[in-house]
Amino acid sequence: MFAMIGLGAVFLCVFGSYAVGGGKIAVILDALPGEVATIGGAAVCAFLTANSTDVIRHSTAAVTRVFQGTRYGKREYMDLLALLYRMLRSIKTKGVLSIEQHIEKPFESSLFNAHPLVLRDVATVEFITDYMRMFSTGVDSPLELDALMEREIEKGRHEDLHPAHAFSVMADGMPALGIVAAVLGVIKTMGSITEPPEVLGALIGHALVGTFMGIFLAYCIVAPVAARLRSIAEEENRFRHVVRAAITAHLAGYAPQVSIEAARKEIPTKHMPKFYELEEALAAVA
Repeated sequence: MFAMIGLGAVFLCVFGSYAVGGGKIAVILDALPGEVATIGGAAVCAFLTANSTDVIRHSTAAVTRVFQGTRYGKREYMDLLALLYRMLRSIKTKGVLSIEQHIEKPFESSLFNAHPLVLRDVATVEFITDYMRMFSTGVDSPLELDALMEREIEKGRHEDLHPAHAFSVMADGMPALGIVAAVLGVIKTMGSITEPPEVLGALIGHALVGTFMGIFLAYCIVAPVAARLRSIAEEENRFRHVVRAAITAHLAGYAPQVSIEAARKEIPTKHMPKFYELEEALAAVA
């Protein structure tokens, strides 16, 4: 919501102030198609050259996330904590084999299906089942398992930041592409040096629009998109840290309620439920 408002306000402030100050919008609109084709086309082609197929695919899909925001809110975190609590409580009271059928076939499991907000996140489900499976096969050292989870979380974070990095590099190059477009416009102008002043003025104006568009697209559109994607990736990374905290605390010998409290502390503050709120939710699934 705020991303759409922000982008709209950018256009309003830049072009509105230009028009109010006596600038002729028609000059920009007349030059816009050619300059956008030159700068945007070159930027997209450079983007395709610089990135792998996987990064390009994820970057294309990530653009919609700028407007949708993070996938995880308070409801998703509460659902995750409830699932982890039920699993840890079952292990504590019945032994680790009590969850074996659930971690082997999570999408057929009554336990996982009772928490659909978690189940729809395939990567998180795989993360939970992988480490619960390792625990059930004898890897019960809190330090060893915590180190393994930390490395995998960091790997996922690095991969999730690829789209943000790719758009950031694109933004860095767009002002230079604007200069390229402007230079081409100047070359065109020099070829018409014998034309009257009004013709030369229009040609120079078109050339300057290229510089303007390169800077405008870089710092008002693409760079904010990159920053937003980076923020979303960093925030969503906390979801797996919640799982990590719960499992590590359980392996350290804490009771399920204490392990879940440790996991609650990993949730971003704006989504973190209150202690008594979580206590009531866990009592409901007990």
